[in-house]
Formats: sequence, structure tokens, C-alpha cells
Amino acid sequence: MAGRWAGQRPDRRPTPRRIATLASVALLATTFLSAACTQPRTEARQLRIATGSPTAVYHAVGQSLATILNRELPDVSASVLVTAASAENVELVSSGQAELGFTQADILPADASPGPGLSAIARIYDDLLHLVTRAQGPIHRLEDLRGRRVSIGAPGSGTAVTATRLLEVAGVADELADTLRLGIDDSVAALRAGQVDAFFFSGGLPVKAVADFAAEVPARFVDLGAWVEPLRRSYREVYVGRDIPTSAYGTEPVTTVAVPNYLVVAADLPEQLVYDVTRLLMQRRDELADAHPEAARLNPQSAITTTPLALHPGAARYYQSHKP
Repeated sequence: MAGRWAGQRPDRRPTPRRIATLASVALLATTFLSAACTQPRTEARQLRIATGSPTAVYHAVGQSLATILNRELPDVSASVLVTAASAENVELVSSGQAELGFTQADILPADASPGPGLSAIARIYDDLLHLVTRAQGPIHRLEDLRGRRVSIGAPGSGTAVTATRLLEVAGVADELADTLRLGIDDSVAALRAGQVDAFFFSGGLPVKAVADFAAEVPARFVDLGAWVEPLRRSYREVYVGRDIPTSAYGTEPVTTVAVPNYLVVAADLPEQLVYDVTRLLMQRRDELADAHPEAARLNPQSAITTTPLALHPGAARYYQSHKP
């Protein structure tokens, strides 16, 4: 073979040019990796959602919403806070300890925002006030609570606010044998154990903890329809009458006091972020309804009614651009 003996292996000894080329490549690779490692990472925006008891509606809907936000907004890290519900949720969002929260409308002052830094995303559905007792017990009317032990809801809950107002309007607030301030889970346990004669809870239909109790123990739901108008006169027209049908808990249907609830938000959240949260709240309504059927009531026409709170600009922009 010309210029090389047959079977001779090519000369692979490094030459100065080859050494310089390899060094340049290694330097470029090191520089690139160093730059990639030192490039600052964008931290996900934290969205803490203040909800309520794990067995109540706020938590079910809030957990589903957090799942949706984490899946569809890549720069967001959403999580759920277990709370006493409405009043505590308003305080957490107002003070910057949560970014979103659920609250009953009657928690909010009638004439003004509850403080700087709070606005609304949507009216969600109505909470219905449950007055639950044993079916074989002596309590058939609200007035029968006189001389009885009653749980009126946890401190910081919307239940406690609505129940206290109702008892005052009915003139029985000072005639209870004992007033306990228990959350829904503890209220159910206390009624089951005979430590209270009845309990109040405000929530969307059905409330899991109440449904579980009614499935185990014969229960009665006390009709409160006669007290809707007195509440409206004494406080404001936020209260309406709604039915608890037999389909909710398998009991006799009754009329009770209902109050709208809202998803509220820190007013300083970026407009585009709140727009996206509002968009997903509406577009993923069916998924939220899988978590709890009350979420199926979400719709843009009713969502914009959030008196006394103004809609966040991001939420308002969504509704304006998606008029039916």
C-alpha cells in the first residue's frame, strides 16, 4: 500500500494541535455547565388556600382547586390550609398569611371592605345552616333549644356568626343550658356521645361529616325557614331561604337559612395570575364538582355578585372578556 505498510495502524499520538483543540472543547463545556448551574431559578409563586375542616365543603373544593392550579400553572405552588373557616380565612388573607380563602358573605361588613388588601374572585355557592339533633330527641323547633346544650360552631367560623345571630333574633341565646364552640367534627362526635343535644353547621349540600352521622344515627334537621325574614330585617338581605331536600341526607325536607359564600383573594396578587385562577375556576367547574357537587353551581352570571367586596381586576377582566 502506498505510503503505509499493510496492517500498519495509523499514528494516534496526540499532536500539539489536537491537544489545543481538546482543551478548547473542555473549556467551553466547563463554562457552559458552570453558567447553567449558577443561573438563578425562578421560584414558584405560592398560593395558600384557606379552607375549613377536612370533612367540610370548603376543603374539598379548595383541595381540588389546588390540584388544578398546580397542574396547569407551571409557576405556581398551590396548597390548602385547614382552618376554622370563614372568619379565620378572611383574617389570614387580609394579613398575608394566605393568598386565597373561602368565606360566607355575612362575615364581611355590610358597608365596606373588611380592611385593605382583600378583594373577590367569585361567588361560589350558598351555605345552608344545619341545625342537627337526634330524630328521637325533644328538639323540633328552634325555640326547643331553651335549656339544652348546643354547639354553635368553632371560633372563627361562619357557622358561629350565623348561629349566634339566629339565636339572638329568636330570643333564646341567653336561655341555653350550655353553649359549646366546636367545629363540625367535634360537634358530630359530641352529639353522638350525648354531650350536646344539637349542633349548628353552615355548609354546602351535602356536608360529609353530617351525611356520615345521619347514615349511622337517626337524625332530624330542624326547620329554620320562619327565621329568614327576621334575620334579614335585623342584619341584611344577604340571608335567603333554601331547602335541605330529602336527597341530601335521607331525612324529612326542611327550609333553612342560607348565605352566599365567596372565594376571596389578596388584592396585591398580580392581575394576570388572578385572571388565570378565575379562568380555571370556571373552565374546570366539572372537575371541581367531582370533588363536591356544590361547585357545579359556579357560573359567570352569579359569580360577579360579591357585595360588599369589589372583584379583583384580574377576575373582573376575565368576566368582561367572557360575557355569555
